[in-house]
Amino acid sequence: MDFLAGLSRISQTNFIFLIEWYVMKIARPIAALIESFQKLPGIGPKSAQRLTYYLLHVPQTQLDDFAESISRLKKDTVLCSVCKNVSETDPCPICSDPSRDKTQIMVVEEPLDILAFEKTGRFKGVYHVLHGAINPLENIGPDEIYIDPLIDRVKGSKVKEIIIATNPTMEGEATAMYLKKQLTAANSHPRVTRLGMGIPTGADLEYADEVTLTQALEGRREL
Repeated sequence: MDFLAGLSRISQTNFIFLIEWYVMKIARPIAALIESFQKLPGIGPKSAQRLTYYLLHVPQTQLDDFAESISRLKKDTVLCSVCKNVSETDPCPICSDPSRDKTQIMVVEEPLDILAFEKTGRFKGVYHVLHGAINPLENIGPDEIYIDPLIDRVKGSKVKEIIIATNPTMEGEATAMYLKKQLTAANSHPRVTRLGMGIPTGADLEYADEVTLTQALEGRREL
């Protein structure tokens, strides 16, 4: 047993040595970029390494363009003061479009959800982006997302319908019910509807196809 334990300690020591040796052998710029990629959602160590070494083989001009795009991502964008969508202008192109039906507001969790619905070409109203959903397990309450601006937006307006298009998850459903309660408490009287069948439970809207989203929009129900 003592012999096996000794081998185990040697193996652990060698393993740690090999890891430290490998890290020392990687150029610092490469190691730094691998670490940066690993901070992104859905990117593990191997994916981070593959992406980093792939970028080593692209032309420098392409790398410069890539770096500039990242640098401008937050500098050249703003949140629309009306709907909270990410845009280059305030108000955003959808809110400032006179052809859009301002009496119909679709409430979504993320800006990506707007892109999904716009691809269908069927919705002609305007949007409101919450930037998340109520999730007590992650300490995300109503004050952490843009619910109050929606309530203020509806008060005294000519809005006839609020379409709640939060994801069909536990968090999305909880957010939908909270919104309904707040709209009622604020003495707002628009029709409040929820997306109908077509969106499977637990799915994210950004991954749904145009036909599915169209069916969900047309089959919306009273909430």
